[in-house]
Order: sequence, then structure tokens, then C-alpha cells
Amino acid sequence: MRHRDENKIQAISEKAIEMIAKDGLENFGINRLAKAAGVSPATIYIYYKDKEDLITSISIEEGLKMSRATLEGFDPEMHFEDGLWLQWKNRANYMLANELGTAFFEQLRNSTYREKMVEAIADDFKQTLGNYMENAVKKGELADMTLEVYWSIAFAPLYSLIRFHNEGGVGGRKFVFSPKVMKETFGFVLKALKK
Repeated sequence: MRHRDENKIQAISEKAIEMIAKDGLENFGINRLAKAAGVSPATIYIYYKDKEDLITSISIEEGLKMSRATLEGFDPEMHFEDGLWLQWKNRANYMLANELGTAFFEQLRNSTYREKMVEAIADDFKQTLGNYMENAVKKGELADMTLEVYWSIAFAPLYSLIRFHNEGGVGGRKFVFSPKVMKETFGFVLKALKK
């Protein structure tokens, strides 16, 4: 039995993320990945059953990293504004520091891989954020709303700002993400969410 070579696994994972982020799922193949990672296709099959297993495993691993980063220092008992601001900072820091990872998640958005990743990380994430929302509603800090409405108001503006930054602008206008813009947008989000 071969021992696991963590360096090869890391190289495979990094190149897969890069290739999917830049070229999309439809252009991703094991042979191309092997060449880019500097390994043989047979090496990839030692660690993964097939292409689907590889993408699923990597998406779950990356999803868990993102989830941990998002919840770092977070407590569901926090005051609503403080907790949401911490999540914004954590999400922005993670996404800006992991531009390829963010683009990788964008490629997964409308695929079954995303569903599998969300399923794998959902329990802890849902429990923590569900408790946070429930506590905020009970304290009168947050209007009562469905998770989907909350998520759309609470995080979509931040994700749009990050996407505008990564794309260099919006509508022909140059845009650079900054703490000032983030804080201004956050203020509008709070107005929309509070009771």
C-alpha cells in the first residue's frame, strides 16, 4: 500500500481549484489536471475514485475552510450588529485573501457539487447562524423573516462588492473594495434588517 503524499494531494487540490476557477467545470479534465499538477493521471486515481469524487472532495474541503473562517470569533449570543459585522469582516477577509477559492465557488454555484458541499457543511453552520438569528429576533434586534430573505439582505450586498472588486469595477466604472465602502454598505443592510 502506498503512503499518502500530502504534497501531491495539495498540488492536485490547488491546481484543480485554479483550473476550475479560471476555465470552468466543463473544461476541467483529469489529464489536464495531472499535467498542471506535475503528477501522472494514475497518481490522481490513487487519491480520488474519479473526477466527480475529486471535485466533490475538494469542494467540501474548501467549503469547510470558508465556513470556519466565516465563524471565527463568532458567538450566536452576540449582539446582532456586532455578530453581523464580524461575519462581514470574516467573509470579506476570506474572499479577498482567496480570490481563486471565491471564483471556484462561483463555478460550483449551479452544479451538483455545490449541493454536496453545502450538505456536508450545513449542519454546524445552520445551527450556529439559526441560533444567532433566533436570539436576535427574541431580543428585538432583527425583524422576523425567512432565512432566504435574511441571507439576501444580509450578505448579497457584500458578495456584490467583492465581485465588483475582483472584476475591477461595474458598469464601466472602476471599483476598489475598501473598509469605508464596506462600512457604508453595512449601514444600509442594518437599516433593512432591523425591526
